[in-house]
Amino acid sequence: MAQRGIREYDGKRILAEHWNEYFAPEFEYDFKSILVTPETDLDKLPEQYPWLLETPLVAKPDMLFGKRGKLGLILFKKEKPCDVDYETVKQWIREKMQEEVEIKGKKGKLTHFLIEPCVPHAPEDEYYVAMTLGYDGDHIYMSAFGGIDVEENWDKVREVVIPPLATEEEIDRLIEENVPPEIKDKEKYADFVKRLYKFFRDMHFAYLEINPLVMVGNKVYPLDFVGRVDDTAQFLVGRKWGELEFPAGFGGELSPEEKYIKEMDEKSGASLKLTILNPEGRIWTLVAGGGASVVYADTVADLGYVKELANYGEYSGNPSRAETREYVKTVLDLMTRKKDPQGRPKILIIGGAIANFTDVAKTFDGIIDAFKEYADKMKEVGVKIYVRRGGPNYEIGLAKIKKAAEELGLTIEVYGPETHMTEIVKKALTENP
Repeated sequence: MAQRGIREYDGKRILAEHWNEYFAPEFEYDFKSILVTPETDLDKLPEQYPWLLETPLVAKPDMLFGKRGKLGLILFKKEKPCDVDYETVKQWIREKMQEEVEIKGKKGKLTHFLIEPCVPHAPEDEYYVAMTLGYDGDHIYMSAFGGIDVEENWDKVREVVIPPLATEEEIDRLIEENVPPEIKDKEKYADFVKRLYKFFRDMHFAYLEINPLVMVGNKVYPLDFVGRVDDTAQFLVGRKWGELEFPAGFGGELSPEEKYIKEMDEKSGASLKLTILNPEGRIWTLVAGGGASVVYADTVADLGYVKELANYGEYSGNPSRAETREYVKTVLDLMTRKKDPQGRPKILIIGGAIANFTDVAKTFDGIIDAFKEYADKMKEVGVKIYVRRGGPNYEIGLAKIKKAAEELGLTIEVYGPETHMTEIVKKALTENP
């Protein structure tokens, strides 16, 4: 399972699209929200959304970072709330799209914004609710003190743990008993939280936060929404999510190669992940398995070579020969673009634990296919290959890859499960310091 952050716009859109199923008719939500991208024609938006010219507005970035109010990145007037018109919004967004900003030490440009109607309300109407997965059950957090200062008032937040096997009656009772006493209409708030928790589970959210949550009568206004979903549930609820983007966090835009692997991963039943840490790095890995990828990366770091580690990722879940070939070709293309400035060999570590069901010989066929395409470039930059693998048909796979590499003139050492996972990393790096 991977928790993937989603845009505020998408979180509210999913909530609105399933509102009648979970919340109506007891609660109303008038969803009006527009996602603005660099391709959006701001001048033409009112033709599609006439309410932009009819109501006061709020605008803010929608790029998976918080504290926007404290960072001065929410457009509204403190001295005169709900007094921002569309012309002001257009000018503000255009200015912000041109500026480089720094957030949590990362620099970049703001590219995605949210435009919504301004909701007049009193500070005492701002509540807080959040839900997250935990090892001991699902955790629900509730508070009557929502808004930008919720962390300063964390001592007033009530936490309730929903056990994994809790019945609907037990869930309702736990929520009702833990509603903060400061909330004006505790019964209505509890009813909304119970419904939201069912939505949270059914839509396979891993984290959901509404802060502030404004409730006026039976009208609900989720003024700010943070969400992460379990991406492995896409085959279960993908249709209910609709067109859902998993953007990189601010300052973490994906390279073309990372995007390519991400697109492959989304279309595959296997798991294909790639993060480029240092494209100039000398040590590259092709690791089968998420846990193994952590072990190999940690070992490289423990041996003092973290600055030379070029990538982090995995191919697992029994990928096809074609998927493996495309994944390996992507890594080899990056690896062979430049020689090491100091003339040292580049290291390719092909590793993994002992597979349960992945056919090692089949995935090695995909690796060999990629070797055949990149053999000349690999020899040009001086690649040394170290292989350690176990699992179904691993003997066949190891024999195949050793024979193919030698026929291509590539330097290779091959080891089975009798050699520890970390030992192969130590061997590769000590032999090529």
